[in-house]
Amino acid sequence: MPVRHLSRTNVAKQLLLRANKSPESLFITRTTTLLSQPRPVTLPQPFNAYRNFSQSPLLLKKKTKADRENAEEKAETGKQGAADDPFDFTALEAGIDKALDKLKNDLKKLRTGGRFNPEVLENLRVPLQKDSKKLERLGDLAQVLPKGGRSLMVLVGEKDHVHAVMSAIQGSSDLNLQPMLDAKNPNQLNVPIPPPTKESRDQALAAASKTGETAKTAIQAARGVQQKRLRAMELNKTARPDDLRKAHKDMEKVMERGATEVKKYVEEARKAMMQT
Repeated sequence: MPVRHLSRTNVAKQLLLRANKSPESLFITRTTTLLSQPRPVTLPQPFNAYRNFSQSPLLLKKKTKADRENAEEKAETGKQGAADDPFDFTALEAGIDKALDKLKNDLKKLRTGGRFNPEVLENLRVPLQKDSKKLERLGDLAQVLPKGGRSLMVLVGEKDHVHAVMSAIQGSSDLNLQPMLDAKNPNQLNVPIPPPTKESRDQALAAASKTGETAKTAIQAARGVQQKRLRAMELNKTARPDDLRKAHKDMEKVMERGATEVKKYVEEARKAMMQT
């Protein structure tokens, strides 16, 4: 049987006939199918609300010396709040009290002729080994007690430390003392105290005056801290100008009382030294 060759048109017609559909219905069906298929949805790109700009650094004005000093004062004292009290001298008074306590303690340690203070020996530093940088306090190694008259006794806790303690006492040029071993107790040192001389008395008086100057310096340092605090209030405008002026006057009154106390303690110590 001969093979029949159909054209594309004939093939399409045959298919339509078989499906009993017209070309128009086929077009409608195909369109409906295409419309019914889900189409990919392309979301819009997010809008970038921020744009990057290149920016060159600003030219800053060079700070003056006064600006740097103000910045340092603010850094040291911190930002003061509205509750700052310019009449609060707690820190200043604490600094003055600390300086006065040290002054009294140092004056007691000064050698005043026959009335030798045992704390002077107790505060000496003792090297337990030769050429050693580690030093021990003599009061931690021995006990210093008055023996009677013009002498002291030093009771050393360990026999191995006796020689080191003796060398430390002899090596103190400010004291000019010569300890001796006790004949009955190998752990005991007897320290005779020489009578006061004009030279030793003058040295003690000069030391008392120097100690008083050290106390005055410490009080001035406490005053500087208070001044910086008031200056910070002025810069930050956390206190009224009238209050700051009055606070400065009150601060000077507190300073005068501290200086008066220093002078009184030094004069009392010098008077006692001259009577020995």
